[in-house]
Amino acid sequence: MSDETEDTIAEIETLPLDAWHRRKGARMVPFAGYDMPIQYEGIVVEHNWTRQQAGLFDVSHMGQLMVTGDKAAEELEKLLPGAIASLKPGKVRYSLLVNEDGGILDDLMVTNATPWIEGDEEAGTEGHWGDPAYYLVVNGAMKWDDIAHLREHLDDDVTLTHMDEHALIALQGPNAATALNRVMRNVIDDMVFMESVCHDFGEWPLRITRAGYTGEDGFEISVPAEFAESLADRLCAEIEVRPIGLGARDSLRLEAGLPLYGHDITTETDPVSANLGFALSKKRREQGGWIGHDKVMQVLESGPPQKRVGLTIEGRMPAREGAPIFSGDTQVGRITSGGFSPTLERPIAMGYVDTALAQEGTELEVEVRNKRLPAKVAPLPFVPHRYHRGK
Repeated sequence: MSDETEDTIAEIETLPLDAWHRRKGARMVPFAGYDMPIQYEGIVVEHNWTRQQAGLFDVSHMGQLMVTGDKAAEELEKLLPGAIASLKPGKVRYSLLVNEDGGILDDLMVTNATPWIEGDEEAGTEGHWGDPAYYLVVNGAMKWDDIAHLREHLDDDVTLTHMDEHALIALQGPNAATALNRVMRNVIDDMVFMESVCHDFGEWPLRITRAGYTGEDGFEISVPAEFAESLADRLCAEIEVRPIGLGARDSLRLEAGLPLYGHDITTETDPVSANLGFALSKKRREQGGWIGHDKVMQVLESGPPQKRVGLTIEGRMPAREGAPIFSGDTQVGRITSGGFSPTLERPIAMGYVDTALAQEGTELEVEVRNKRLPAKVAPLPFVPHRYHRGK
């Protein structure tokens, strides 16, 4: 899942790992209402380490929510365009909160966290699934708006819990599984991308999800805040693991072609224009019943005026958010995310262009510092995803 808009809030909060980051030499910056580590050794060094080994990211600013109750799936399907009722326990799905006009309020990850209750042979009871529960991870800058939206629209029979006493740590990279298996004694051996398990690691109750926002294989680990520093130390004791800051997280997610909330997707963009049609399950498109359905279906049927695309840019000068995109003398779009790709060693960007010009290979120009730079529509992701999907 995504991240969020830069901070504009006067009162800055601290993460559970704030002191830990400072001891590690992090440069801290305000982001999404928190002091966050932007880098330790340097963005490019940290980016490349994550691509080659395993990076530890603190994403505790994200909102962690639990929705419970017999009607939890039914109620969530009023707000999300994905199939929640058919999501099996332990499975994860990317989804969206959409408003009445079809605009994206936020993107999020939803996990069927319904617990398995072990049977008691002596008491003659069999194992069974507990009360329905769904674990949501939402963007940090949007979490209070999301909580308000959920509270407004969810039935009173459903309970919404903000897990504000939990930290969230992401371990990402090709050697993330090797390091985590060593620490967790092979508990995640059989997990594949978009699966989640609960695991008691000593006195630490953890939720481990095989997912992330770097395009690499990896895990997100929800842990009570009081144990976060001990867990971070234990993971960083592994030779493959180093702490990584927000700067490299952003360059990694851009190479992976993943949208950033508040930049690539906002309330002004709909799921079709944003190229997130996969989040609209076929059955839910046909059935409807979720907020924004009519507006989104209108765009789907008529076609969006613009689409989110990837762009490769000639030269060494990166194009940043807001840079205009031209076809000849006509402005046809704008950049929403851009930077220099450490992996490809060239500038890359994402942005919206007129749909007629969204085909791969279309030649355009991007204006940077009053200069027109040749650009070309490129397939996303820029760097292939390396998620572990099993054999």
